[in-house]
Amino acid sequence: MFKALKARMRRRGEAWVDRRTPLRTAPVRLDRRRLYILPTRGGFYFGALVFVMLMGAMNYSNSLAFSLAFLLAGIGLVCMHHTHRNLVNLAVKAGRQAPVFVGEDICFRLVLVNPSNTHRFAVCLNHGDAEHDEPTVDVPASGEALTQTHMPAPKRGLVRAPRIRVHTQFPMGLFRAWSWVKMDLDCLVYPKPAGRFTLPPATPGGNYGNAEMHAGREDFAGMRKYECGDPPRLIHWKAYPRTGQLMIKQFADPRENELWLDWTLTGEREQEAALSQLTRWVLEADRLALNYGLRLPMLEIAPGTGGGHREHCLRELALYNADTGAANGNV
Repeated sequence: MFKALKARMRRRGEAWVDRRTPLRTAPVRLDRRRLYILPTRGGFYFGALVFVMLMGAMNYSNSLAFSLAFLLAGIGLVCMHHTHRNLVNLAVKAGRQAPVFVGEDICFRLVLVNPSNTHRFAVCLNHGDAEHDEPTVDVPASGEALTQTHMPAPKRGLVRAPRIRVHTQFPMGLFRAWSWVKMDLDCLVYPKPAGRFTLPPATPGGNYGNAEMHAGREDFAGMRKYECGDPPRLIHWKAYPRTGQLMIKQFADPRENELWLDWTLTGEREQEAALSQLTRWVLEADRLALNYGLRLPMLEIAPGTGGGHREHCLRELALYNADTGAANGNV
């Protein structure tokens, strides 16, 4: 009964927060209307202590006890003001997101921008599913600070950032001020590199056979029968009286060996297992600086090398029949 009531209240709270935190693409400014502040557990104990001291001072008419109680209450109010001011008017903008593999942690990077001439101390980010807070950062006056929040990557594809909470307990930890930020931010998750097969053998010219024969190259490789459309300059006229038919001269094209990473070579029936095997092959081929291409059902990437080609192949593997959705963020 109590758990059901708690879950119901939590869902209502999340719905209320979602209505007040629309998706933003531009930097988000934490103005006064977006900030919330409440006492922490230590703040409640502090308030209870001051209340008990005030009751004791009233009971015994002790002026020193009154002075101490009012002094502590004043410190608490000043602390509340500084905690709120530590976040107000901060701006949050998106940083650069690095792709990760399934099983690793996604790192959503955000930049805190301080437009005022006062420092902001001990600002922290987290999201609803986080087990613990991220390390706090200090934002210099009229400056910026890079901060981040992590979440696991259980599946491949384009993962949307959850609702993120920016909060602080500076200076004394008696109050917590916070605001929610929901930005148009995503991170690409590649399939987990795995598989039991090593790289397939490379082939000349990208064909699974002998070197490709082209007309008009330097190395003579034989002749074949004339076909309609062949250029007349390649006809072997001296062979015509002997054979009685037109023959075309062929020349070998000794191309660089090309490695094709083909879906059909993975030996896997399940889609995710085949993608994991292909991911492993792409990383190995890139490490060995091979000239490789990628073949998927309904998709083919021409052979190439370099970091850009590797990222292109990994991106296609990550997005192949993947559902793109937002990560769930909780209150």
